[in-house]
Amino acid sequence: MPSARNEERRAEILRAALEVIAERGYRGASLAAVAERVGLTQQGLLHYFPTKEALLVAVLEARDRWDPGASGRSAGPWSLELLGSLVEYNAMRPGIVQTFAALLGESVTEDHPARSFFTRRYEQVRTSMADTLREEFGDRLPGGLTPEETAPLLVAIMDGLQYQWLLDPESVDMAAAFRAFVTLLAPERT
Repeated sequence: MPSARNEERRAEILRAALEVIAERGYRGASLAAVAERVGLTQQGLLHYFPTKEALLVAVLEARDRWDPGASGRSAGPWSLELLGSLVEYNAMRPGIVQTFAALLGESVTEDHPARSFFTRRYEQVRTSMADTLREEFGDRLPGGLTPEETAPLLVAIMDGLQYQWLLDPESVDMAAAFRAFVTLLAPERT
């Protein structure tokens, strides 16, 4: 079982990796750069994470632990109001949002080591969003779509807002835009 010190060091490495990936993207990030940020040699870093791919997966898993609603593994469906709170929360942590966006963008290539992670994650998130929509609206939304048909649209709104906000945070208010989208789902509820 890892010692408390080893766990602290792993967490420190994950935070540094998150920063380096946010700055340079996964392909531009090096183990040496991460090691330097935490005062280790590259060989010392390999003691904690034997490959760059292992470090990437650990960063993604840690990100989902820090963001309990992100992976779709929360206890029961989230309300749309709670999802709105998550959008507001994300606006307070641009580094994590930037890292997620950079890795997501890079992962669409066939050989990217995070591709299977994001594929599984989006399956889980779409299912979770469909559960949320079903809890809020039943088997049909006011516009006639099913929760399963609407879930990918909801995910696209959330992720698309993040990209727009990262590019122009002064012009894009993620939380307000998300609330506006929710009113489109059921205008009579507002």
